Amino acid sequence: MPQTNPSRSPHQQDESVDWPIGTEEFSDHVEFNSRDDNATIYAQASQGQTRPPTLFVVFGAQGDLTKRKLIPALYNLAASHHLPQEFAILGVDGVSMNTEDFRVKIRRDIQELSTYPIEATIKDWLLDRLYYLSGDFRDPQTYGHLQRMLSELDAQYGTSGNYLYYMATSPSFFGEIVHNLGAKGLVSQEKNRARRIVIEKPFGHDLSSAQALNSTLRSVLDEQQIYRIDHYLGKETVQNILVFRFANGIFEPVWNRQYIDHVQITVAETLGVEHRGTYYDKAGALRDMVPNHLLQILAFVAMEPPNAFDPEAVRNEKAKLLRAIQPMNPMEVLQSTVAGQYGSGTCHGTQVLPYRSEVNVSATSLRETYTAMTLSIESWRWEGVPFYLRTGKRLKQRVTEVVIQFKSAPLMLFRKTPVDRLTPNVLVIRIQPDEGISLSFGAKIPGPQVQVGSVNMDFQYADYFGDAPSTGYETLLHDVMAGDATLFQRSDNVELGWSVVDPILKVWDSLGSHAIHSYPAGTWGPPDADALLAKDGRMWRNYE
Repeated sequence: MPQTNPSRSPHQQDESVDWPIGTEEFSDHVEFNSRDDNATIYAQASQGQTRPPTLFVVFGAQGDLTKRKLIPALYNLAASHHLPQEFAILGVDGVSMNTEDFRVKIRRDIQELSTYPIEATIKDWLLDRLYYLSGDFRDPQTYGHLQRMLSELDAQYGTSGNYLYYMATSPSFFGEIVHNLGAKGLVSQEKNRARRIVIEKPFGHDLSSAQALNSTLRSVLDEQQIYRIDHYLGKETVQNILVFRFANGIFEPVWNRQYIDHVQITVAETLGVEHRGTYYDKAGALRDMVPNHLLQILAFVAMEPPNAFDPEAVRNEKAKLLRAIQPMNPMEVLQSTVAGQYGSGTCHGTQVLPYRSEVNVSATSLRETYTAMTLSIESWRWEGVPFYLRTGKRLKQRVTEVVIQFKSAPLMLFRKTPVDRLTPNVLVIRIQPDEGISLSFGAKIPGPQVQVGSVNMDFQYADYFGDAPSTGYETLLHDVMAGDATLFQRSDNVELGWSVVDPILKVWDSLGSHAIHSYPAGTWGPPDADALLAKDGRMWRNYE
C-alpha cells in the first residue's frame, strides 16, 4: 500500500522532481481542517514514494474508461505532482485518428468532465505527452507499429524502457493483446526496466474461465507483472480499514468473535444498468460485484495481521481468509442466499423502467440485479460470527459501507431502572459517497431518571484532510508505477473468490425463475433479503 495518497492534495509537492508546470498550491482545491496537527501529519505522509520513468500505454484509448477515469486520474496525479518528469502516454485503439486529433478530443474531455477548476499549464504538460496509434488489436502488424512508437517515445522522454500497459478493453481481447506483446518482446523484463500490465475486471465469468485466463496470462507474463485492478480498493476508506484495525490499540483486541455480533457489507446503487445491458444481462449482480468488490472488502475487514506492510504479506493473508470461507452445499445456498430483480418503481421522484424493459436486456431475463447472502468464516477469530453481504441496483440510496455490530452489554446493572434494553455499539465504515467512520455508543440522557440514548462519534475525511479531485484510480495507478501490488488481486485471490461464488451460481441456474425475487425500484430489495437476517434475530442497516 502506498505511503501517500497521490489523489489527495495538490498542496503536496515532491521535491525530488524538477517540475516544468509551476509551483502553485491550488489552495482553492483543498481546505484543511483548522487543526494544524492534522495538516502537518497529512503533509508528512505524502513523502517517500518513488515514481520511476513510465511510458503509459492504454489499449482501448477511445473508450469510456479512458475518458472518464484514466485521463482524469492522470491529470489529478500531475496536479498533485505525483507523476515523474520522464512520462508519456500512448493511446491505442481501432478508431482511425492521428495524435493531434486525439489531443483535441482529450482536451475537450478533460474540460467537460472535470468538477474542479483546470490548471492550463498542467493540462498542457499532460497533453504534450499524449500520443495515439490506430490499429486492430488482433492484427500482428499493429504491434510492429507499436514497437517502433515505443522506441521513439522512450528516446524522446527518457522513460528507460519502463512500459505500463493498461487493458481498457473488452476482456475478450486480454489474451490476444498479451500474446502479441509477448511475441514482439514488449513485455520482457530486465533488471533495470519494468514491464507491467493492468487488467480490469471481470477476471473471467466463473471459476473455470478465471483459471483459463490466469493460465493464458502466465504463459507470457510473470505473476509479479500482472496488476488486476479493482477501483473500490482505490477508495481511501477501504485502504484505511487496515490502518484502523492494526494501528489502533483499542480496536484490534475486540476485533473477534468474543465481542463482534455480526458484520454487514453493503454496496447499494440507485442507478439501473444504464448502457451496460448487454454485459449485465450475461453477468448479473453476483458475478459483477461479489468475487471482486465485496469479497475484497471482506478480506480487509476479516484477515489476520500480516507480518509486514508488504504487498505479498498482505495478499497472503487475504488468500488465507478467502480459503476459510465455508463453501456452500445446495441446501445452504437455498437457505443463505437471495437473488432479486428490480421491477418498475420510483427513484428520487422519477418513475423508472423495470429491468426487463432496459435497453439490450431480454424481456424474459432471469438475471439477478440484487443479491444478498450470509457467509461463515472457519477460523478461530470468526467462528460463529455471520457476515451478511448485499449488493443491488435501483435501490433506495447509493451507499457502500461496512457495519460492525458489537455484542450488547449485559442489562444486569440497569434492571431496576427505566432502561429496558441496551442498544449495541455499532461501528460504520463509510466507503461512499461520504467517506468516513462513525462509532455509536450509549450515553445517559440528561434528567433525574436513568435513561440511555445512542450517540455518535463521527469522522469524515473531508473535514480532517480536505477534499481533492479523485476518480478512485489515482492511488492505484500510482502504485502500479511504483511497483506496489498491495491493492491488486493475485491469481489465487481471483480463483478463491470465484470458488465462493460458483456453487451459488449453479444452484440459481438450476432453479431458473424460482430463484428470482422481484422488488420495486427505489426500495431496499426483496423482502426475502430482510427475512435472511430476521431468522437470525437481526436486521439490515437501512436509510430512509
